[in-house]
Amino acid sequence: MAHIAVERNRRRQMNEHLKVLRSLTPCFYIKRGDQASIIGGVIEFIKELQQVLQSLESKKQRKSLSPGPSPTTPNSLHLPAKPNHSPIGFETVGEVGACCNSPLADVEARISGSNVLLKIVCRRIPGQILKIIAVLEKFSFEVLHLNISSMEDTVLYSFVIKIGLECQLSLEELAVEVQQSFFSEPVFVNEI
Repeated sequence: MAHIAVERNRRRQMNEHLKVLRSLTPCFYIKRGDQASIIGGVIEFIKELQQVLQSLESKKQRKSLSPGPSPTTPNSLHLPAKPNHSPIGFETVGEVGACCNSPLADVEARISGSNVLLKIVCRRIPGQILKIIAVLEKFSFEVLHLNISSMEDTVLYSFVIKIGLECQLSLEELAVEVQQSFFSEPVFVNEI
């Protein structure tokens, strides 16, 4: 009887912990309510948070190494429409992913089932989300889900996008197109 009581208490604690994990994790990460799905979703969420932390740490390190105006000064928000040289770094991530990084933003695109997961870590720029969505719509992508997380002046945009029938863009090209949106003129709501 003692063993049954101990096992019942263990299961009750496990269910309580799973309930807390589920409440702390955005619903997008947890597809079903079973234990494996909850744990898998929490793992994905933690990995994403680790990426944000690494990005913030690298930006903090770059900021401390490079003297100059702070990213929140008005002059730094007005970038040239066509830069003379592109400070964009590009890399392929396995068979189903691509990254395109620049001093302005880190862009990652990955295939997930029949959709594309697009993650962008950048500093907060007014109107930037509209420019990113405009790029996606221009190339026949449909935004299924958007999650925005921010900390101080850094933002993480996580998109789940459906590939349109007319879309002929590769992941690499998508990452570069989204990255290029950071070098164009700002878009404001009243202009759309």
